[in-house]
Order: sequence, then C-alpha cells, then structure tokens
Amino acid sequence: MTLLEGIILGIVQGLTEFLPVSSSGHLTLVSAVMELPSDILFTVIVHLGTLLAVVIAFWQDIVMLLKGLVGLILDRFKTRDLPQRRLVILLVIATLPLAVGAVIDKYVEAMFDSTLFVGCALLATATVLFLADRHGGGWKTASNARYKDAAAVGLAQLCAVFPGISRSGSTICAGLFTGLSRDFAVRFAFLLSIPAVTGSFVFKLPDLMESAVTVASPMPYIAGFFSALVSGYAAIKLVGLLMKKNSFRFFSYYCALVGAVTIILNLI
Repeated sequence: MTLLEGIILGIVQGLTEFLPVSSSGHLTLVSAVMELPSDILFTVIVHLGTLLAVVIAFWQDIVMLLKGLVGLILDRFKTRDLPQRRLVILLVIATLPLAVGAVIDKYVEAMFDSTLFVGCALLATATVLFLADRHGGGWKTASNARYKDAAAVGLAQLCAVFPGISRSGSTICAGLFTGLSRDFAVRFAFLLSIPAVTGSFVFKLPDLMESAVTVASPMPYIAGFFSALVSGYAAIKLVGLLMKKNSFRFFSYYCALVGAVTIILNLI
C-alpha cells in the first residue's frame, strides 16, 4: 500500500463511518477498484482514527457518562431517573448484542470479498434510510427512552457487522423507529460506536500483533489514521446538521445508486 492509497482509504473510512452509507461496504468497493488486498491491520487502524474523532466531538458527553457510571457504582446501580445514569445503562444494553458479532466474525469476513453482497446490502441500507427519514422519529431522550428501545438499537448495530450495512445508519434509524428524537438518535448512535470499536480492537489484537510484523512501511497506516480522524470529525458534524434539516433521504438515494451500479457490474 502506498502513502496516497492510505490517505484515500482513510478519508473513505472517516466519511463513511459516520455518514449512513456503510464504511465497510465502501472500503471493500474502493479496495476492489484499487486492487488492494484485504488488510485487517489497516482496517482497525483507520477505525481507531474514527474512534478518536468521536471522542473529540463528544468529549463533554463522555465526561458526563463517566460521572454517571461512578454515580451508579457508588449508589449501588440505582438510576434515580438521572439522565446521565440512564444513558450509561442504555449504552450497555445496546452494546450487549455485539457479543454475537464476535462469535460470527470469522463467518462474516468471507463476505468482505463479495462486492455483489455489498451491493445488495447497500440497497437494504437505502430502504431503511428512506423509511426512517419519512416515518421515524419522536421525542424520547435519555430521560424516557425504554430499555427495549436500546436493545432494538443494539440489534440493529449487530446487523452492521455485514459489509454494506451502515452501522451509523442502522443505529440511527433503529433509534428513530423506536421514537427517539432525531438529535438524541444521532448522539446515541455515535456514543455507541465507542464501545463497539474499542471492543473490536481488543478482540482482534492477537491478529493485529501478527500482521504488524509483516508491515513494510508504517507511513500509509499513519496517514490512514489521521485522514480518517479528520474526515470522520467532519462527517460527524455534517450528519448532525443534516438530521436537523430532515435531509437523510439523500443518503438513501446515494446508497441505492451505488448498490444498483455494484450489482449491475457484477452481473454483466
């Protein structure tokens, strides 16, 4: 991998991780176009770049969550209907389904080599985005969201282990379908990415240590990390802006177009 290729893939990861268009699907498609082999080390490194982007963008929320967690522990896990404590529990519940993702991870990896599967999954993402934009949304926040709402968002995140299914799109749309407010659905989805990416990094650490030994030059990986960080932060701000303007449907059109073109190219 060259330095330029690392920068391009980092930008693709950063933008598509938070824009609801599937980062895994786009990395698969762009890598196929650039004729680059699958590189688990690079994939995890650019995910860490987007993780840092979330931490920077939601630093105040993270501090608030840490205070809520400490309060829960000291108060013997009594929420006392405090929003920050309830948000901690909601995030824990939504993260639990990813345990299943760890079990099926090796089976899912094979699908990253199928651009036809990615194309079909992008069409599914487009459909969900379109329906959520037209019919989703409510007024629930951390104060009154139900635990089963968080579980639904967690199950949607589990579906996003498949390439072409957007993690941010799935979790935001699931939140909208359960009646979360648009602002809180976005905030909850992005905060939920923190334990998801961190857990994936820990789970794949043994493979990463082995892959790191064979790396010829670290520069493409470093470039990919920082380009994913910068573009990821920009994407977070863009999603928040578009959600306030009810403009999510444009991502639906985009996913439908890319998915259809991908399927057609596979069939001809």
